[in-house]
Amino acid sequence: MSNGSVSQITRRLGAGLAVLFLAAGAAGCSEGPVERAKRERGDDKRAAAPAPSTAAATTMPRPGPAEASGTPAPSQTPSGSTPPAADGPLKGKVVVVDPGHNVHNNEHSAEINRQVDVGNGRKECDTTGTETNSGYTEAEFSLDVSHRLRAILQARGATVTLTHDGDRPWGPCVTERADIGNKAHGDAAVSVHADGAAVGDRGFHVILPASVHAGQADTSAIVGPSKELGARIAGNFVRTTGSAPSNYIGDGTGLDTRDDLGGLNLSTIPKVFIECGNMRDPQDAAQLTDGDWREKAAQGIADGITDFLRR
Repeated sequence: MSNGSVSQITRRLGAGLAVLFLAAGAAGCSEGPVERAKRERGDDKRAAAPAPSTAAATTMPRPGPAEASGTPAPSQTPSGSTPPAADGPLKGKVVVVDPGHNVHNNEHSAEINRQVDVGNGRKECDTTGTETNSGYTEAEFSLDVSHRLRAILQARGATVTLTHDGDRPWGPCVTERADIGNKAHGDAAVSVHADGAAVGDRGFHVILPASVHAGQADTSAIVGPSKELGARIAGNFVRTTGSAPSNYIGDGTGLDTRDDLGGLNLSTIPKVFIECGNMRDPQDAAQLTDGDWREKAAQGIADGITDFLRR
Protein backbone atom coordinates (compact mmCIF):
# COMPACT_ATOMS: atom_id res chain seq x y z
CA MET A 1 0.00 0.00 0.00
CA SER A 2 1.35 3.38 -0.92
CA ASN A 3 2.22 5.73 1.91
CA GLY A 4 0.27 8.91 2.60
CA SER A 5 -0.92 10.92 5.53
CA VAL A 6 -4.41 10.79 6.95
CA SER A 7 -4.85 14.48 6.19
CA GLN A 8 -3.98 13.95 2.53
CA ILE A 9 -6.39 11.05 2.37
CA THR A 10 -9.28 12.87 4.00
CA ARG A 11 -9.00 15.85 1.62
CA ARG A 12 -9.89 13.45 -1.17
CA LEU A 13 -13.11 12.31 0.44
CA GLY A 14 -16.51 13.75 -0.29
CA ALA A 15 -17.84 16.35 2.10
CA GLY A 16 -19.83 13.95 4.26
CA LEU A 17 -17.30 11.13 4.33
CA ALA A 18 -14.33 13.40 4.97
CA VAL A 19 -15.63 14.30 8.41
CA LEU A 20 -16.14 10.64 9.35
CA PHE A 21 -12.80 9.50 7.91
CA LEU A 22 -10.83 12.20 9.74
CA ALA A 23 -12.64 11.58 13.01
CA ALA A 24 -11.98 7.84 12.80
CA GLY A 25 -8.29 8.32 12.01
CA ALA A 26 -7.83 10.72 14.88
CA ALA A 27 -9.77 8.55 17.31
CA GLY A 28 -7.95 5.64 17.54
CA CYS A 29 -10.94 -8.23 -0.16
CA SER A 30 -13.71 -9.47 -3.11
CA GLU A 31 -12.93 -8.35 -6.37
CA GLY A 32 -10.81 -5.51 -7.72
CA PRO A 33 -10.87 -3.97 -11.18
CA VAL A 34 -8.67 -6.72 -12.61
CA GLU A 35 -10.88 -9.47 -11.21
CA ARG A 36 -14.00 -7.58 -12.26
CA ALA A 37 -12.73 -7.39 -15.85
CA LYS A 38 -11.86 -11.10 -15.81
CA ARG A 39 -15.29 -11.95 -14.48
CA GLU A 40 -17.00 -9.89 -17.15
CA ARG A 41 -14.93 -11.70 -19.80
CA GLY A 42 -15.88 -15.02 -18.25
CA ASP A 43 -12.32 -16.01 -17.31
CA ASP A 44 -12.19 -14.99 -13.65
CA LYS A 45 -9.80 -17.40 -11.92
CA ARG A 46 -11.93 -17.19 -8.80
CA ALA A 47 -14.33 -20.07 -9.18
CA ALA A 48 -17.88 -19.64 -7.51
CA ALA A 49 -20.11 -22.19 -4.41
CA PRO A 50 -23.45 -23.37 -3.05
CA ALA A 51 -23.56 -23.75 0.68
CA PRO A 52 -25.09 -26.73 2.43
CA SER A 53 -28.37 -25.88 4.13
CA THR A 54 -27.00 -27.11 7.44
CA ALA A 55 -24.11 -24.63 7.58
CA ALA A 56 -23.95 -22.97 10.97
CA ALA A 57 -22.55 -19.62 11.95
CA THR A 58 -20.00 -19.88 14.75
CA THR A 59 -18.92 -17.69 17.61
CA MET A 60 -15.31 -18.42 18.38
CA PRO A 61 -12.69 -18.19 21.18
CA ARG A 62 -9.60 -15.99 21.02
CA PRO A 63 -6.84 -17.15 18.61
CA GLY A 64 -3.27 -17.85 19.61
CA PRO A 65 -0.37 -15.40 19.29
CA ALA A 66 0.51 -13.94 15.91
CA GLU A 67 2.89 -16.06 13.91
CA ALA A 68 6.18 -14.79 12.57
CA SER A 69 6.51 -13.00 9.25
CA GLY A 70 6.58 -15.09 6.11
CA THR A 71 4.02 -17.38 4.50
CA PRO A 72 2.05 -18.57 7.52
CA ALA A 73 -0.50 -21.24 8.00
CA PRO A 74 -3.95 -19.92 8.93
CA SER A 75 -4.75 -19.78 12.62
CA GLN A 76 -6.15 -23.05 13.93
CA THR A 77 -8.86 -21.84 16.30
CA PRO A 78 -11.31 -24.72 16.85
CA SER A 79 -15.03 -24.44 16.22
CA GLY A 80 -17.27 -23.74 19.17
CA SER A 81 -18.93 -20.95 21.11
CA THR A 82 -17.39 -18.69 23.71
CA PRO A 83 -19.41 -15.93 25.38
CA PRO A 84 -18.21 -12.36 24.98
CA ALA A 85 -16.61 -10.46 27.82
CA ALA A 86 -19.10 -9.63 30.56
CA ASP A 87 -18.54 -5.92 30.12
CA GLY A 88 -17.10 -3.66 27.50
CA PRO A 89 -18.03 -0.87 25.10
CA LEU A 90 -19.75 -3.33 22.74
CA LYS A 91 -21.76 -5.23 25.33
CA GLY A 92 -25.10 -6.21 23.79
CA LYS A 93 -23.90 -5.67 20.21
CA VAL A 94 -23.78 -8.38 17.55
CA VAL A 95 -21.09 -8.22 14.87
CA VAL A 96 -21.01 -10.54 11.87
CA VAL A 97 -17.57 -11.33 10.44
CA ASP A 98 -17.46 -12.95 7.01
CA PRO A 99 -14.07 -14.52 6.12
CA GLY A 100 -13.84 -14.21 2.33
CA HIS A 101 -13.79 -17.43 0.27
CA ASN A 102 -12.85 -20.83 1.72
CA VAL A 103 -9.53 -22.69 1.76
CA HIS A 104 -11.24 -25.73 0.21
CA ASN A 105 -13.08 -23.95 -2.61
CA ASN A 106 -10.49 -24.90 -5.23
CA GLU A 107 -11.38 -28.55 -4.66
CA HIS A 108 -15.07 -27.95 -5.46
CA SER A 109 -15.22 -25.96 -8.68
CA ALA A 110 -18.53 -27.47 -9.81
CA GLU A 111 -20.24 -26.56 -6.54
CA ILE A 112 -18.88 -23.05 -6.23
CA ASN A 113 -19.51 -22.17 -9.88
CA ARG A 114 -23.24 -22.73 -9.55
CA GLN A 115 -25.11 -19.52 -10.30
CA VAL A 116 -27.18 -17.91 -7.53
CA ASP A 117 -29.62 -15.00 -7.53
CA VAL A 118 -28.18 -11.78 -6.05
CA GLY A 119 -31.26 -9.68 -6.69
CA ASN A 120 -30.22 -7.71 -9.75
CA GLY A 121 -28.58 -10.63 -11.54
CA ARG A 122 -26.93 -13.99 -11.13
CA LYS A 123 -23.40 -14.73 -9.94
CA GLU A 124 -21.21 -17.62 -8.90
CA CYS A 125 -22.08 -19.13 -5.54
CA ASP A 126 -18.58 -18.42 -4.25
CA THR A 127 -15.04 -18.00 -5.60
CA THR A 128 -11.57 -19.31 -4.84
CA GLY A 129 -9.98 -15.92 -4.28
CA THR A 130 -6.47 -14.87 -5.18
CA GLU A 131 -3.03 -15.58 -3.65
CA THR A 132 0.46 -14.16 -3.31
CA ASN A 133 3.25 -15.24 -5.65
CA SER A 134 4.53 -17.46 -2.82
CA GLY A 135 1.17 -19.27 -2.59
CA TYR A 136 -0.37 -17.67 0.52
CA THR A 137 -4.06 -17.67 -0.33
CA GLU A 138 -6.66 -15.00 0.19
CA ALA A 139 -8.83 -17.57 1.96
CA GLU A 140 -6.06 -18.25 4.52
CA PHE A 141 -5.50 -14.54 4.99
CA SER A 142 -9.17 -13.67 5.42
CA LEU A 143 -9.76 -16.45 7.95
CA ASP A 144 -6.70 -15.47 10.00
CA VAL A 145 -7.67 -11.78 10.12
CA SER A 146 -11.25 -12.76 10.94
CA HIS A 147 -10.06 -14.81 13.93
CA ARG A 148 -8.02 -11.87 15.18
CA LEU A 149 -10.91 -9.48 14.61
CA ARG A 150 -13.32 -11.75 16.46
CA ALA A 151 -11.01 -11.91 19.45
CA ILE A 152 -10.71 -8.12 19.73
CA LEU A 153 -14.45 -7.57 19.39
CA GLN A 154 -15.29 -10.26 21.94
CA ALA A 155 -12.87 -8.70 24.41
CA ARG A 156 -14.89 -5.51 24.02
CA GLY A 157 -18.10 -7.33 24.91
CA ALA A 158 -19.54 -8.02 21.45
CA THR A 159 -21.16 -11.24 20.36
CA VAL A 160 -19.38 -12.25 17.15
CA THR A 161 -20.84 -14.51 14.49
CA LEU A 162 -18.60 -15.97 11.79
CA THR A 163 -20.25 -16.98 8.51
CA HIS A 164 -17.84 -19.93 8.42
CA ASP A 165 -14.62 -21.06 10.08
CA GLY A 166 -12.88 -22.98 7.31
CA ASP A 167 -14.57 -26.17 8.49
CA ARG A 168 -16.90 -26.53 5.50
CA PRO A 169 -16.00 -28.40 2.32
CA TRP A 170 -16.70 -25.22 0.32
CA GLY A 171 -18.57 -21.94 0.49
CA PRO A 172 -20.85 -20.75 1.89
CA CYS A 173 -22.53 -19.18 -1.11
CA VAL A 174 -22.69 -15.40 -1.16
CA THR A 175 -26.44 -15.67 -0.65
CA GLU A 176 -26.01 -17.72 2.53
CA ARG A 177 -23.30 -15.41 3.83
CA ALA A 178 -25.80 -12.56 3.68
CA ASP A 179 -28.55 -14.69 5.19
CA ILE A 180 -26.38 -15.71 8.16
CA GLY A 181 -25.81 -12.06 9.01
CA ASN A 182 -29.46 -11.18 8.57
CA LYS A 183 -30.63 -14.03 10.80
CA ALA A 184 -28.06 -13.08 13.44
CA HIS A 185 -29.67 -9.60 13.54
CA GLY A 186 -26.19 -8.12 13.42
CA ASP A 187 -25.60 -4.49 14.30
CA ALA A 188 -22.76 -4.42 11.76
CA ALA A 189 -21.07 -6.84 9.36
CA VAL A 190 -17.75 -6.90 7.54
CA SER A 191 -16.46 -9.27 4.88
CA VAL A 192 -12.68 -9.64 4.99
CA HIS A 193 -10.72 -9.96 1.73
CA ALA A 194 -7.50 -9.14 -0.09
CA ASP A 195 -7.37 -8.11 -3.73
CA GLY A 196 -5.57 -9.58 -6.74
CA ALA A 197 -4.63 -6.72 -9.06
CA ALA A 198 -1.54 -5.77 -11.10
CA VAL A 199 1.93 -5.23 -9.66
CA GLY A 200 2.20 -1.59 -8.61
CA ASP A 201 -1.45 -1.43 -7.62
CA ARG A 202 -1.25 -0.97 -3.87
CA GLY A 203 -3.33 -0.15 -0.82
CA PHE A 204 -6.66 -1.08 0.73
CA HIS A 205 -10.21 -0.16 -0.11
CA VAL A 206 -13.59 -0.62 1.55
CA ILE A 207 -16.54 -1.61 -0.63
CA LEU A 208 -19.92 -0.07 0.17
CA PRO A 209 -23.34 -1.29 -1.01
CA ALA A 210 -25.00 0.65 -3.80
CA SER A 211 -28.72 1.38 -3.81
CA VAL A 212 -30.25 -1.81 -5.19
CA HIS A 213 -33.94 -2.60 -5.32
CA ALA A 214 -34.47 -5.68 -7.47
CA GLY A 215 -35.76 -9.16 -6.81
CA GLN A 216 -34.89 -10.13 -3.23
CA ALA A 217 -32.40 -7.27 -2.92
CA ASP A 218 -33.33 -4.02 -1.20
CA THR A 219 -30.43 -2.05 0.25
CA SER A 220 -32.36 1.17 0.81
CA ALA A 221 -32.22 0.82 4.62
CA ILE A 222 -28.51 -0.01 4.83
CA VAL A 223 -26.83 2.26 2.26
CA GLY A 224 -26.50 5.20 4.66
CA PRO A 225 -25.27 3.35 7.75
CA SER A 226 -23.00 1.12 5.66
CA LYS A 227 -21.38 4.21 4.18
CA GLU A 228 -20.66 5.50 7.67
CA LEU A 229 -19.37 2.09 8.80
CA GLY A 230 -17.05 1.94 5.79
CA ALA A 231 -15.66 5.44 6.35
CA ARG A 232 -14.91 4.69 10.00
CA ILE A 233 -13.18 1.41 9.14
CA ALA A 234 -11.12 3.12 6.44
CA GLY A 235 -9.97 5.91 8.77
CA ASN A 236 -8.96 3.52 11.52
CA PHE A 237 -7.28 1.13 9.09
CA VAL A 238 -4.99 3.95 7.95
CA ARG A 239 -4.15 4.79 11.54
CA THR A 240 -3.35 1.28 12.77
CA THR A 241 -1.60 -0.18 9.72
CA GLY A 242 0.08 2.90 8.26
CA SER A 243 -1.26 1.79 4.88
CA ALA A 244 -2.72 4.24 2.43
CA PRO A 245 -5.95 3.81 0.47
CA SER A 246 -5.79 2.09 -2.89
CA ASN A 247 -3.95 3.91 -5.66
CA TYR A 248 -5.99 2.09 -8.34
CA ILE A 249 -9.60 2.23 -7.14
CA GLY A 250 -11.63 4.73 -5.13
CA ASP A 251 -9.78 7.89 -6.28
CA GLY A 252 -7.65 7.90 -3.15
CA THR A 253 -10.59 7.77 -0.73
CA GLY A 254 -10.26 4.10 0.18
CA LEU A 255 -13.98 3.73 -0.60
CA ASP A 256 -15.73 2.08 -3.54
CA THR A 257 -19.42 1.47 -4.17
CA ARG A 258 -20.62 -1.71 -5.87
CA ASP A 259 -24.00 -3.10 -6.94
CA ASP A 260 -22.83 -6.53 -8.10
CA LEU A 261 -21.88 -8.25 -4.84
CA GLY A 262 -24.52 -10.60 -3.48
CA GLY A 263 -23.15 -10.37 0.03
CA LEU A 264 -24.02 -6.66 0.03
CA ASN A 265 -27.12 -6.70 -2.18
CA LEU A 266 -28.91 -9.25 0.01
CA SER A 267 -27.87 -7.85 3.38
CA THR A 268 -30.47 -6.25 5.62
CA ILE A 269 -27.86 -5.08 8.17
CA PRO A 270 -25.11 -2.46 7.73
CA LYS A 271 -22.33 -4.25 5.88
CA VAL A 272 -19.11 -3.56 3.98
CA PHE A 273 -16.29 -5.50 2.38
CA ILE A 274 -12.65 -4.62 2.98
CA GLU A 275 -9.86 -5.46 0.52
CA CYS A 276 -6.89 -5.18 2.86
CA GLY A 277 -4.25 -4.96 0.13
CA ASN A 278 -3.12 -6.40 -3.20
CA MET A 279 -1.74 -9.92 -2.87
CA ARG A 280 -0.15 -9.75 -6.32
CA ASP A 281 2.03 -6.77 -5.49
CA PRO A 282 5.27 -7.78 -3.70
CA GLN A 283 5.22 -4.83 -1.27
CA ASP A 284 1.62 -5.36 -0.27
CA ALA A 285 2.18 -9.12 -0.12
CA ALA A 286 5.03 -8.63 2.36
CA GLN A 287 2.55 -6.95 4.69
CA LEU A 288 -0.33 -9.36 4.12
CA THR A 289 1.88 -12.36 4.97
CA ASP A 290 3.19 -10.77 8.17
CA GLY A 291 1.36 -11.81 11.34
CA ASP A 292 2.11 -8.55 13.17
CA TRP A 293 0.68 -6.53 10.29
CA ARG A 294 -2.44 -8.70 10.17
CA GLU A 295 -2.96 -8.00 13.87
CA LYS A 296 -2.82 -4.28 13.09
CA ALA A 297 -5.29 -4.80 10.25
CA ALA A 298 -7.72 -6.58 12.58
CA GLN A 299 -7.26 -3.78 15.12
CA GLY A 300 -8.11 -1.12 12.56
CA ILE A 301 -11.24 -2.94 11.42
CA ALA A 302 -12.31 -3.52 15.02
CA ASP A 303 -11.75 0.13 15.92
CA GLY A 304 -13.84 1.23 12.95
CA ILE A 305 -16.68 -1.08 13.93
CA THR A 306 -16.45 0.10 17.54
CA ASP A 307 -16.59 3.76 16.49
CA PHE A 308 -19.61 3.00 14.32
CA LEU A 309 -21.51 1.12 17.01
CA ARG A 310 -20.81 3.77 19.66
CA ARG A 311 -21.66 6.78 17.49
